[in-house]
Amino acid sequence: MKKNIKPGDKAPLFTLPDAEGNNVSLSDFIGKKNLVVYFYPKDETYGCTKEACSFRDSYDDFKDAGAEVIGISSDDEASHRSFASNHRLPFVLLSDKEGKVAAEYGVKPLLGILKGRVTFVIDKEGIIRKNYSSHTDMNSHIDEAISMIRTL
Repeated sequence: MKKNIKPGDKAPLFTLPDAEGNNVSLSDFIGKKNLVVYFYPKDETYGCTKEACSFRDSYDDFKDAGAEVIGISSDDEASHRSFASNHRLPFVLLSDKEGKVAAEYGVKPLLGILKGRVTFVIDKEGIIRKNYSSHTDMNSHIDEAISMIRTL
């Protein structure tokens, strides 16, 4: 488990299945796009739906700034398909069923129970430029990420 991942660190590489079962790798984006990778606890829960819909509503701003958004949780592909469809999410959702990627990124559970909610901004070179964690203020993840993306 990677601990204390911080700005300036190289982002741990990963390959995870998307909602359709296709593998998506961090390396697919390196050299091409800045990324916002956000880890969230669970599809269709109040806070996670609010956060995902905020990313959806700001998605054009991220795209205009040259970034792609990726959401990661431990939910399976079918859950992600339903969640994305129900809320018209235009970005990729990845399944980290065993939590290995979350662990590599140092995403820790809240009170040892709730899965972590952490957002990372990764530049085109694969370097983490910002990480932000808040379990209760979902909109701040979007504000913090777009603010950093605009500086890259």
